[in-house]
Amino acid sequence: MHNKNLERWSPWILLAATIILWQIICSAFNVSEFIFPSPWAIATQLVEFASVIAGHAWRTYWVTMAGFGIAIVVGVLLGFVIGSSRLAYAAVYPLMTAFNALPKAAFVPILVVWFGIGVGPAILTAFLISFFPIMVNIATGLATLEPELEDVLRVLGAKRWDVLTKVGLPRSMPYFFGSLKVAITLAFVGTTVSEMTAANEGIGYLLISAGSSMQMGLAFAGLMVVGAMAMVMYELFSWIEKRTTGWAHRGSQGE
Repeated sequence: MHNKNLERWSPWILLAATIILWQIICSAFNVSEFIFPSPWAIATQLVEFASVIAGHAWRTYWVTMAGFGIAIVVGVLLGFVIGSSRLAYAAVYPLMTAFNALPKAAFVPILVVWFGIGVGPAILTAFLISFFPIMVNIATGLATLEPELEDVLRVLGAKRWDVLTKVGLPRSMPYFFGSLKVAITLAFVGTTVSEMTAANEGIGYLLISAGSSMQMGLAFAGLMVVGAMAMVMYELFSWIEKRTTGWAHRGSQGE
C-alpha cells in the first residue's frame, strides 16, 4: 500500500521539486525574465492574463479534439484494413511509414493555401500528426493474432470476419488506448504548431504574440497550459483504459 501511494504521488512530488529548483536557480543567478522566466513570474502572468489565456486555450482545445476525433476514425479504419489483410499490410504500411516521416509543419503552408488561415489548417495538422500511432497499434493488434488461435476458431466454425471483430478487435483494445495516450499529446503539438503560422487565435498564436512583445512569462504560461491540457487528456484515457481493459492489466493490479 505504501508503494502504491508513493507511485501515485511521485509525479506531483517530482513536479514540485522541479519547480522549486527552477525558482532557486532563477533567483540565485538573477536570471533575466526576458530570457528565462521563473515559476513565480510565469504564475504572475498566468493570473494577470487568465481570461486571455483561457480564450486561446479553449480554441486550441476544441480544435485539437476535432482533429483528434478525425484521427481516431481514420486511424481505426485504416488500422483495421491493414491489420486484417496481409496484402494490405504489405502494400499500405510502408507508404504510411514514409508519410509519417514527413515533417507535418511543412504541410501548414500548403493547408493555408487550400483552406485559408483559421481552424482548417489547425484541425488537419492535428489529424495528420496523430492518426499514425492509432493506425499502427490497431493494425499491430490484429496482425499479431496468434495463428493457432485463429485455426481453432476456424475449426469451430468462425468466419474470418468473426475472428477479426469478436477476437481481434477486443484483443487490440490495450494497443488502441496506448495509442490514444500518445496521439493526444501529438495532436496538441500539431494544433499549436499550426496556430503559430496560420491562425489569429489559440495558444500557438499567443506564443508568437508574447514572444514578439518580449513577454516571456506569458509565453511560458501558454506552454504550461498546453502541457496541462495534454496531461489531463492523457490521464483521462488512462482511467478509461484501466476500466475497459482490466483483463490486460490484471497482473500489474495485483502487485
